[in-house]
Amino acid sequence: MNVPLVSIHLSGQLPYGDLKNRFGFNLSVGGNFLFKFRNKWIVGAEGSYFFGDNVNEDVLAQMKNSDGFVIDNDGFPADLRVTERGFNVYLVAGRVFTKLGHNPNSGLTTNFGFGYLEHKINLYDANQKVAAIKGDLQKGYDRLSGGFSMHQFIGYLFLSNNRLINFIAGFEFYEAFTKSYRGFNYDTALPDTKDRMDFLIGFRIGWVLPLYKKGPKEFYYY
Repeated sequence: MNVPLVSIHLSGQLPYGDLKNRFGFNLSVGGNFLFKFRNKWIVGAEGSYFFGDNVNEDVLAQMKNSDGFVIDNDGFPADLRVTERGFNVYLVAGRVFTKLGHNPNSGLTTNFGFGYLEHKINLYDANQKVAAIKGDLQKGYDRLSGGFSMHQFIGYLFLSNNRLINFIAGFEFYEAFTKSYRGFNYDTALPDTKDRMDFLIGFRIGWVLPLYKKGPKEFYYY
């Protein structure tokens, strides 16, 4: 059938390339809108927001004392949290190989997309007592980067005959050609002009809502 598909998904991802030097394992949540044609091709759009607390690049090293703490304006160890934040959006196209599925609308699924990926180091000063990163000063440390990205997915699309259980699960791959949006890093006192190659590999599982009024009771094979 021609089937519009709306889904939400959760992924666990590992970074590679230049991104591995900055971040570790992260989680990602997102969604997509896809249209599966009768001829088994798929087109649509998707996006996700990724986050984590595994930050390998220590942008606050110059602020830390001998005990490894950043001191706030009152002379106490600051409640300063350093995390990863990012997002991506893509236009995608792919195909469902239904010969490997349990009905003519399910099976091995692959898609390929082009879009945009952005990430940064997020600095959260819980008590707002670290003057060096207050307001726009944080931009000198957050390493905000973004650029053109490609995305691939391979997995299994399961659409049940009674519409009660519908899901998608599989492996996802991201390649992004990014650059820093900050012309100057305060902690290194150097301009950041490096061309980056950022990669993510993850496993995704998602819940799918097929938008058709009534599913067929029988399938006919020719």
